Amino acid sequence: MSQGPRSGLAAISAALLAMSRHLEVRDVLKTIVASARELLDAEYAALGVPDDHGGFAQFVVDGVSDEQWKQIGPLPRQHGVLAAMLRDATPQRLPDVRADPRFGGWPSAHPDLADFLGLPIRDGDEVIGALFLANKLRPAGGHAPCPTPDGTCGFTADDEELLSILAQHAAIALTNARLYERSRELTIAEERSRLAHELHDAVSQKLFSLRLTAQAATALVDRDPARAKGELQQVAALAAEAADELRAAVVELRPAALDEDGLVATLRTQVQVLDRAHTARVTFAAHGVRALPATQEEALLRVAQEALHNALRHSGAERVAVTLSKRGTGAVLRVTDDGGGFDPRAIRRAGRHLGLVSMRDRAGGVGGTLTVDSAPGKGTTIEMEVPGG
Repeated sequence: MSQGPRSGLAAISAALLAMSRHLEVRDVLKTIVASARELLDAEYAALGVPDDHGGFAQFVVDGVSDEQWKQIGPLPRQHGVLAAMLRDATPQRLPDVRADPRFGGWPSAHPDLADFLGLPIRDGDEVIGALFLANKLRPAGGHAPCPTPDGTCGFTADDEELLSILAQHAAIALTNARLYERSRELTIAEERSRLAHELHDAVSQKLFSLRLTAQAATALVDRDPARAKGELQQVAALAAEAADELRAAVVELRPAALDEDGLVATLRTQVQVLDRAHTARVTFAAHGVRALPATQEEALLRVAQEALHNALRHSGAERVAVTLSKRGTGAVLRVTDDGGGFDPRAIRRAGRHLGLVSMRDRAGGVGGTLTVDSAPGKGTTIEMEVPGG
């Protein structure tokens, strides 16, 4: 495997490292395709993840413009050479895919493919994807495909071996990304369950109290107007508290889109809402932080939400400060309150967690760290640091 402009251990290492940097399935698929195309010096590359209905759940291409991809139309079905890779789990190296008896044509806007190299991506006995390359570029360094697919400029046995190595590691990266997304889905489900319990325990109880107080005020209107007035004032206070609880819950369920607003703007907006909804003073400051990878921004946002939840619901704090600062190529989130504080060791012994396990899991999931500094009567500081992308 010593031939070709991108062969060799350095090129393989660069491709594998690129795949390992991502946790989102879509990002992993795109990185695999781009790495394969560059590594084997092909004009086109694609990777399809099959569904259970004869089509592809996801299909990622490299070497085709967005406009051309839109013109090509719907995702391909599992037929022809693609189906052979998925069904038989065997490599397909062809001098001219158009001359293969299984070839069934392609849409008019589809690029013209000639020499072809495809491999299944396998997780054990399961085929989880089909990776293929087309149109090997000239070995002299030019960027025009071979004029004739006679084998002189097509994919070689060395290319097939190289792509096989890449496909094996692609299977690991793709499986890890799927496990990560599944873990995140479970975390979201746990958060929604926690929120449902909180709504029941806090908002439902306040609404029940509000109803009883309103009934008492109704009974007192005629015989004791002064007491009825006091009860009605209590009704107003309970209604305001219930509204605050609901507003905070909505903030947790529907945060501003990180992709559109970014982490700094999203945190600033949520802090402003919480500052208006609670008696405690809640502030936010950012220092030199620019865009971070999507997974890190989401983890920082969720940890900030959990820390704010604890500070505003349990600590009795009068002031809560949220800061986001640049540290090296990464960032540090700090949530500090002047509330009653707690003994973290006593919390663990009592079987309570205040969301600390979830926060540590989120930090660890993106290669970061979480520290908790608290003591009874001393307030609490929660700090999360994440590395750069």
